[in-house]
Amino acid sequence: MPSPDPASTRTAPRRRAVLAATLVALVPPGLAGCAGPAIGDYAGERPALDLRRYFDGEVLAHGLFVDRAGRVKRRFTVTMQCTWRGEDGELDERFVYSDGSQERRVWRLRHLGNGRYTGRADDVVGEAAGETAGNTFRWAYTLRLPVDGRVWEVQFDDWMHLIDDRVMLNRATMSKFGIRLGEVQLVFTRSTPQRAALGTETLAKRMAVRARTGASPGALEA
Repeated sequence: MPSPDPASTRTAPRRRAVLAATLVALVPPGLAGCAGPAIGDYAGERPALDLRRYFDGEVLAHGLFVDRAGRVKRRFTVTMQCTWRGEDGELDERFVYSDGSQERRVWRLRHLGNGRYTGRADDVVGEAAGETAGNTFRWAYTLRLPVDGRVWEVQFDDWMHLIDDRVMLNRATMSKFGIRLGEVQLVFTRSTPQRAALGTETLAKRMAVRARTGASPGALEA
């Protein structure tokens, strides 16, 4: 996930502490234990998301960073090259921002079974954890962000919703000290939608046709 605009996260330590205390005091006791959405809420949604199938090959993303006041602070595009070897995947992300700056992040993912995943990247603290249900993937992690010569550890709560075999929407909430800093919004688009939808049986049938007819690989994709 991209880095936010450093200027939008600058807050004096004392002001942050006062703001955090104020927010806690303003929450009514009856609402303190209210939970947000759970991944299981989306178990019945279709199309079903298989992270290994979607993030396979080239994926393009367009996104925005929106601060907590609703202002768009950064725009960016991401080109992703995704590969899997068994249950281990690599997502090589290359960001280009509207101000011309660039960034790269390489995620190393592992599928644990039953739609559960872990992941690591060089600027991620410890290990990310995520789970799929229905058309949705929830991904939680802490990212190290450089701000004014210091490094902040910012929490990301990522929700991805598959729309069809090509398009997936992503919304990530950023927080620090329990205070919402802003939101990252992305639209992922697969470059090869038809291959993403092919099952093993379909591929086997096409390979058999190719062997019998001598058809080119391109003809089999039609």
